[in-house]
Amino acid sequence: MKPQRAWQRMLSGRRLDLLDPSPLDIEIEDIAHGLAFVARWNGQTYGDYPYSVAEHSVFVLELYRRLYPKAGRDWQLAALLHDAPEYVIGDMISPVKDAVGPEYAALDKRLMEAIQIRFGLPAELPPAIKKQIKRADRISAWLEAVQIAGFSEEEADKLFGKPVFDDIPKRKLRPHPPMESKGAFMEVFSDLTES
Repeated sequence: MKPQRAWQRMLSGRRLDLLDPSPLDIEIEDIAHGLAFVARWNGQTYGDYPYSVAEHSVFVLELYRRLYPKAGRDWQLAALLHDAPEYVIGDMISPVKDAVGPEYAALDKRLMEAIQIRFGLPAELPPAIKKQIKRADRISAWLEAVQIAGFSEEEADKLFGKPVFDDIPKRKLRPHPPMESKGAFMEVFSDLTES
């Protein structure tokens, strides 16, 4: 019997094995490109473009910096890359992840570990850092839900927790064209990784 193909060819030319990913097959340009074309909220957002995971990632980093201004570059990079596996496995909303079960979580974890190693982070982030990034992620999800995904504040409060509004920048979210989102992601990544 022919073995099942488990790799994806990336635009960089790399072949990423999704079941056993190697850090050597991960390129930031592939991540940025993929995330710029993956829609948050299954594409159910207002605007001329889907709100991409690349935009969300940059916004989570912005919130993380605001919440934890003394965080080092490594942890800021971890915040930017917090959803990086979605460049190849897509962004599933939580109810779908729950329905798919532990296999999705295991796939996501293997990819995340390889990505973090590739960019000089520990395979497993310290629990305190993961918690900080999750806090920024939940604030972002609340704002996205209310501003561009059609949720009421009450619905968003139940699903994501009511954010402390002093933690939130005063700006309106709006989706951008994918290549613009890719450029913003790459610019922030470059700023974080320059020596």
